[in-house]
Amino acid sequence: MTLEVGVLGYRFMGKAHANALARLPMFFSDAPDVERKVLVGRDEEALSEAADQLGFAETATDWREVVDDVDVFYNLGPNHVHAEPSIAALEAGTPVFCEKPLAPTLEEAAEMAEAAREAGVPNGCAFNYRFVPAIRYAKRLIDDGEIGEIRHVRGRYLQDWLVDPEAPWAWRLDEEMAGSGVLGDLGAHTVDLVRFLVGGDEHAGEIERLSGHLQTFVDERPVEGEDSETRPVTVDDAYSAQLEFANGAMGTLEATRYATGHKNDHTIEIQGSEGSLRFSLERLNELEVLRRGENRGYETILVTDEDDPYVDHWWPPGHVIGWEHTFVHENYELLSAVANDGTFEPSFEDGLAAQRILAAVEDSDERGEWVDLG
Repeated sequence: MTLEVGVLGYRFMGKAHANALARLPMFFSDAPDVERKVLVGRDEEALSEAADQLGFAETATDWREVVDDVDVFYNLGPNHVHAEPSIAALEAGTPVFCEKPLAPTLEEAAEMAEAAREAGVPNGCAFNYRFVPAIRYAKRLIDDGEIGEIRHVRGRYLQDWLVDPEAPWAWRLDEEMAGSGVLGDLGAHTVDLVRFLVGGDEHAGEIERLSGHLQTFVDERPVEGEDSETRPVTVDDAYSAQLEFANGAMGTLEATRYATGHKNDHTIEIQGSEGSLRFSLERLNELEVLRRGENRGYETILVTDEDDPYVDHWWPPGHVIGWEHTFVHENYELLSAVANDGTFEPSFEDGLAAQRILAAVEDSDERGEWVDLG
C-alpha cells in the first residue's frame, strides 16, 4: 500500500517535511511507501513552482478538495488555519498531522483534540525535537532512574532575529494569525519537551501551578517592500515562567527573539537527586550528563553510536546528523502509525496539554499572580 500525502503549506515547514518524505525510503527500509500527491496553497504560480521543487504530483488551491482524498493530511500553514482544515480532515476520517502550536487559542485546540478523539484515527502535533537522538537518550536515562528524583527543570529557547527594530513585520507578529508570539512559537517546543522528559507520574509529574510574564519590546515594524508603512506588533516578544510540578520540583522557562548572538538556542537542563542532564539544540548530537558521585563536572556524550536512538539508520559512529533529520524520524513514526492503524505521539492531546500551559502563562501575566492548573 502506498500512502498518498496531502500537504497544506510549502514554505519553511513544507520544505522540511518534503525533504523528510523524500529521504525516508533511502534510510528507513521498513517505512511505508509514500506518494507526495498534492500540495495546497493560495498563489497558483508560486504553488506550481513549489510542487516541482518539492516533488508533488498535483496542486490545489482549496484544502476542501484535498482532505477527504488523501491517506494523510499535513497542515503546515500559519496558526490561524490550523483548526478548520484539520477538523474537516478528521471528520472525513483522514489522519492529520498539524504544526505547533496546535491552534492560536486554547478553545480551538480543545475543539481539534475533541475532533481527533471522535475520529479515532492517527493524529500528531509537530513537536519534532522529541525525535532528536540525544533527547531520546536523555529520556532513557531519566526513565531508568539515572538522575534520581527530579528537583529542577530549566528550559530556554533563544533567538535574535528581531533584535533590529527595523526588521520587517511578519505574520508571526500578529495575534489574529499567530495567537501568541514567542510563547506559542518557541515556548510550545520547550513545554512539550519538559512534559515528554519528566511529565510522567513516576518523575516530576504535571505542572500544577505557574507564574508567567510576557513582554513586547517593539510595538510596530515596517512592512517589507512598502515605503514608510508599518504594522503593529500585537504579540509577545519574550516570555518567562516559574513552574511548580506535582512532586514539588521547581522549573523555569523562557524564550525570546531578542537574545543577541543566539540563532536557535534551545536548551533543556534537568537536575535530580542523583545526577543532571543538559542539552542544547545548537549541539544536538551531544548530551551532557553528570552521574552519581561525579561531582567535578559533566561528561559530554556524543549520541551517534549505532545503538543510540535512530542512529543505526544513518552513518557510521561519530558521523553527526542535523536538524533536518529530526523530521525524517518524526515522519517515520507518524506514517508507520498511519499504515498500521496505530497511535502517534505527540498527538493532538499532547498539543492540547501544551496549549493549556501556554494559556496559563498568558493568564498569569494578565492577572499578575500565580495560576493553578489543577
